[in-house]
Amino acid sequence: MNTATAPTFAPLVAPNGVLRVAINLGNPVLAGLDAAGEPSGISADLSRKLAAQLGLGIEWRIFKKADESVQCVRAGEADVGFFAIDPVRGEGLHFSPPYVQIEGAYMVRSDSPLQNNNEVDQASHRVTVGAGSAYDLFLTRHLKHAPIVRAPSSPAVVDVFMAQQLEVAAGVKQQLQADAQRLPGVRLLPGRFMVIHQAMGMPAQRSETARQFLNAFVEDAKQSGWVAEAFVRHQIQGAAVAPPGYPAHD
Repeated sequence: MNTATAPTFAPLVAPNGVLRVAINLGNPVLAGLDAAGEPSGISADLSRKLAAQLGLGIEWRIFKKADESVQCVRAGEADVGFFAIDPVRGEGLHFSPPYVQIEGAYMVRSDSPLQNNNEVDQASHRVTVGAGSAYDLFLTRHLKHAPIVRAPSSPAVVDVFMAQQLEVAAGVKQQLQADAQRLPGVRLLPGRFMVIHQAMGMPAQRSETARQFLNAFVEDAKQSGWVAEAFVRHQIQGAAVAPPGYPAHD
């Protein structure tokens, strides 16, 4: 990307003269708050990188749930956000190519008879997942028998799983691994049940030029090694830099 010409795209990407960024704190692999209460993580760093290239300041829109962040950008109340690519979310949004791939996993109790992911979809297995998360959208389409119990947010999944004595918890593999280390009597099923393709997004009504600029920005961040360096900087484990271009949705 020609950074010298990037500011000419600023009015197209951020017509209010400042880059308004929606950040979802529900996925700790990608975003959090530092000791000063400022957004941190790869999503925040990518936002600052984009703002610098456009020659703009940043206004943060902070959310605890993915669907709230989606609605903010879809309504044009933020210029960009960070979302898992999902066909249900596609209306009203433009997705960039993905920059990160994240695995979704299942957690069960240590004495559960479940040993494999393909054993979960049974009527006797209640699965809890963060309401409106990419995992919720995916499992709503793919689970045919297992009832879904929606937790208020992704970080609350394991608490709901434990409090309601449910059979399965579903979510970000790294978050479930961290929960398994602090809670006795639980384990993760091996492997993954899905892969999340995490992308940047902007309101669909932005111009084709703005959409192509965002696409090129994300591709450059991957191909230049910037995303891989951010993994090291934030000590991200278990995620991968997304390959070039767009993935299939499912």
